[in-house]
Amino acid sequence: MRTQREELVDAAVELLERDGVQALSARNLATKLGTSTMAVYTHFGSMAGLMDAVGNAALSRFTESLAHVPPTDDPVADFLVMGLAYRRFALSNPQRYQLIFGTETPQPILEVRADVTVSGSPTDRPEWAVSFEGLHAVVRRMIAAGRIRDEGSLATAARLWTLCHGAVTLEMAGFFGNEG
Repeated sequence: MRTQREELVDAAVELLERDGVQALSARNLATKLGTSTMAVYTHFGSMAGLMDAVGNAALSRFTESLAHVPPTDDPVADFLVMGLAYRRFALSNPQRYQLIFGTETPQPILEVRADVTVSGSPTDRPEWAVSFEGLHAVVRRMIAAGRIRDEGSLATAARLWTLCHGAVTLEMAGFFGNEG
């Protein structure tokens, strides 16, 4: 049996997917579930707590989509397949993608972001860093195999993430990708 907390998170994710991050409010969520706004505060303490739970749900699905990329003997091919999984997630889940990586992300999610070039991770939360660590691991494999120059695995992983994210963001914005 599902708990009310789980129902609230699922309903919040549905609101996010349907109407975007701006639709995430205690009132909208309570209306959707036919309950009071107090349910949000009882289970999450605040809207920040709810946003954190929604962020966890979005990041969990994103990480799962990348985790289904089985490693092969070719780390470059693995990187390309991982990039395609990244793209597929973004195009299939645009609101979740924007919640995780967008520029209009709610403050509670912004607060767990970190400067990857300084900290070595895009977040201070290990469970949110799993997907980046997967990229970092494949970059280390590409370097070890002599397939790319060793300019530091972290810096290279950050650059490759930037390229993939930029391409996906531009495609989502309609700059390319419409002609197949």
